[in-house]
Amino acid sequence: MKTKIISTAICAAITSMFAGNVLATNGYSPHGFGAKQKAMGGAGVAVANDSMSVATNPALAVDIDERMDLGLALFSPKRSYTANNNGTPGYPTFEAGEFKSGKEYFPVPHIGYNHVLDRNSAIGIAVGGNGGMNTEYSNAVFAAFNPRFPAGHPDAGQLIPGMPNATAPAGVDLKQLFVGFNYARRINEKHSIGIMPVVAVQTFKAYGLEPFMGVSTSPGNVTGRGTDTSYGGGLRIGWHGKLNDRLSVGLSYQSRLWMSKFDKYEGLFAEGGDFDIPSTVALGLNFQVTPKVMFAMDYQHVRYSEVNSIGNGHNVPMADANGMPRTVLGTDEGIGFGWEDMNIIKLGVAWDFRPDMTFRAGASFANQIVPTDQGLFNILAPAVIRDHWTLGLTKQIDKNNEVNFAFAYMPEEKVCGTNVNTGSQSGCIQMDQFELEVSWGLRF
Repeated sequence: MKTKIISTAICAAITSMFAGNVLATNGYSPHGFGAKQKAMGGAGVAVANDSMSVATNPALAVDIDERMDLGLALFSPKRSYTANNNGTPGYPTFEAGEFKSGKEYFPVPHIGYNHVLDRNSAIGIAVGGNGGMNTEYSNAVFAAFNPRFPAGHPDAGQLIPGMPNATAPAGVDLKQLFVGFNYARRINEKHSIGIMPVVAVQTFKAYGLEPFMGVSTSPGNVTGRGTDTSYGGGLRIGWHGKLNDRLSVGLSYQSRLWMSKFDKYEGLFAEGGDFDIPSTVALGLNFQVTPKVMFAMDYQHVRYSEVNSIGNGHNVPMADANGMPRTVLGTDEGIGFGWEDMNIIKLGVAWDFRPDMTFRAGASFANQIVPTDQGLFNILAPAVIRDHWTLGLTKQIDKNNEVNFAFAYMPEEKVCGTNVNTGSQSGCIQMDQFELEVSWGLRF
């Protein structure tokens, strides 16, 4: 019966992840895994909360009961871009004004299961998702880049007949699913280690990007090709050490997840459609301030720059000195989103207010990964969020059942600047978010 419940829940979670859009907040990485960790600002490398904790540090499994956790978040990102009325004659000029992306509410499920083998070892599974590159604008965003005759031509500045022009709506949609299979071992009373092979699946589609077909190695594989799927995986490893009765530390590392290419979009992404998932490393501590109050702090580093499709900048001219298109998309060094590596500090506190109730709160702070000259393509993925403010509550229903709540607010961040391809015209990309999550924990 237990096996049937777990397998049914896992299948349902996987199916629902690909039925909706899965997004996240630190670039396209989630600020935490599971309601308890999210309520503490994402801090959890050294905190054994529940079966989703192993998604951060697989070594924690030996300190977790036999249990299953099933949760659902309502995630709401509000994304928009603003174009100012200060264009340069002869350069592509965006229509002035503020334009908002649709699709502002998304369900995001997760599930985890931890099985205790003996007092020194445990296995489990954690299923979750993220994304972050999801936008849909009702206008033809990139109409300013519609192909036109260059200077010196009798019809200079006029649209070139028969060439592809931007369509509406315009946007992109990235979904990512991760399934981790965990094994943890206690090597002595104070130290444990864990290993988690990770299987990943991601889907992507883009539309409304027709003007960029002329600067691609594969013009027919830039936009409007429908949904494409990529498969791959990697490895997460972790260590957890209890330094004394009140202080413990944790360290985890996830390798780069090597993914198959998006063949339908080989003309959009660098390296012919490559879109690997970057590596991360995290260090955390857990300090028991009093018997009822616990404080946690993490540092996380996400290496977005190691994946060319994400890290390569797009502040390079798309036309030569004569105004003719240059091939800048789809090549090994093709332009990307220009994201820099992200460094995040996460802080969290948990207070056992009474035996059946725990309050949690937290915050996280990160550097800005989108430089001011990289706003052009990031209209499609305005991943500019830096700060998170979180609250949460756990209510113990009985000895085997609990319900958890988490709320996160991400205040508006804005990046303003110019791009070499749009001359002096300035603009901004902006986003704010909130997330409400509820989960059910079942001990066996």
